[in-house]
Parts: sequence; C-alpha cells; structure tokens
Amino acid sequence: MRPRSVVALLVAGLAAWGVLRAQRPFKEYPGTEYENFPLPNDYQEKTEWTRARLRYPSVYGRSWRRGDDLNWTIDYPRSDRHLLQGVRRLTRINTRSVEQVVDLDGSDDVYNWPMMYAVEVGHWNLPDDQATQLRDFLLRGGFLMVDDFHGSEMWRGINEWDVFVHSMTKVFPERPIEDLPDDDAIFHTIYDLSERFQVAGAQYFRSGLTYEKGETGRIPHWRAIRDDKGRVMVAICHNMDLGDAWEWSDDPEYPEKWASLAYRIAMNYFMYDLTH
Repeated sequence: MRPRSVVALLVAGLAAWGVLRAQRPFKEYPGTEYENFPLPNDYQEKTEWTRARLRYPSVYGRSWRRGDDLNWTIDYPRSDRHLLQGVRRLTRINTRSVEQVVDLDGSDDVYNWPMMYAVEVGHWNLPDDQATQLRDFLLRGGFLMVDDFHGSEMWRGINEWDVFVHSMTKVFPERPIEDLPDDDAIFHTIYDLSERFQVAGAQYFRSGLTYEKGETGRIPHWRAIRDDKGRVMVAICHNMDLGDAWEWSDDPEYPEKWASLAYRIAMNYFMYDLTH
C-alpha cells in the first residue's frame, strides 16, 4: 500500500473515531409519567440511526420537586420505545431500541442526531442561544418534528399556538409556517397518506373527545417550515397527539385507526428526512 493511501486511511479512521467520541452516551432522565421504565435487552446495540428527543426549557420554569423542566418528558420513554420498535418492523432503518435525549447546549452533540422530536411545544420557551443553535441545526440539514399541542385560544391561562410560534419565530423570523398540501412528498415516501384525520391523545379515555383546548383544537393541522430548496425542516403536528398514539398503541382500548396513522406518519417523516 502506498504511503499516501496509508495516511488517508489513518485520517479517515481518526475522523470516524472523533465523531464517535463526540456522541454522548445513552442516558435516562426522570419523567413526568414514568420512572424506572424497563430497558430493552438490546438497548446498548450499535446501530446507524435513532430518533432523538429534544430537552427544552418550559414557560413554567424549573420544577421545585425535581429541579428540571418537565414538559419535554411527556410520554417519555414509553412512547419513544414503542415507536422505535415500530421503525424496526415497518422500515429497513437500522435503529436503536432506545431514544436519545439531546440538548441545545452549544456543544456539537446535537449534530450527531439528524432527526429530533419535541413534544408539548405549546409550553416550550427557547432562549436566544438555543434558538440560534436550532436554526443552525436545521439549516445544516437537520429535521425537527413537533407534536402534542392544541388550540389557538387562551385556555387556562395559556395559548399553546402562540407560545410555540413565539419561540419558533426566534429560530426562523423570516420563514413562514405553511399548511402541507395532501400531495406533498412527505405524505408519500412509504405510505400514501393524502387522507388523514385527527389522532387523539389518551385524554380521550376520560373525555370522549378527540380534541383538546377548546373549539380551536377541533381541526388537525399538518404544517411545516421549509428551507430554500423547499425541503421540510420543521414538521408541525398541531391539534393532535401522535406521541400518545405510540405510547398507547398496545392498549386494546386505544383505537387502532389512530395508532396506525400515527405510526405511518412517523415512518413517512423519518424516511423523508433520510431522503430529502
């Protein structure tokens, strides 16, 4: 082997080693709904991809009980792990069986996880530095899916749509939020999903309602923010709760049609991110 080839291989090897070193290891966090949730037997398996969950500060500040913001933990980790099992069954994506919690903390770690999910974004409150890093992550080719926020009116002292937009406008003050047309590629990467419906959360068990937070929560909205080439960077699932659908997909009382659509949406979004 020529010396120049040996040097090239060494450089490539060191670069790969550096990327692996930069990735933070899997870590569990206390959640709002679950503690000591059982780990899958293969949780340490090395794979090519996983879905990251964004940890963010909330409008309520830090919890006096746990010393942390907790809105980001809704459905965590049961929803995440059910979903990842679905990715394994329904696609050829080589995914880990456990989630990765990521922070917009100024480090390079977030760039190791190309797809992030944020739940309850009607309660997030991104400071300027985190909004700046999220913008950079997305413009580099990252993808953010947001879910489980409802209504566009004041409900018990908060307007969840306005709260979401307040932080999102810090990220992209110049880019509009638009409704996704039924023929958009994101709805046709694996499954053809031109016809969709509202996916209700587990509150349905108590209320019997498919919607939340008043009359403006009745209509599901599939929205997005695009980059300059038209790629969806931010997929916005408003007035629905896909996270609950994944979380309760093994409960016989949770309607199968909602769980099925939630999984299909996720598979399409993930595959779209990997191919666009």
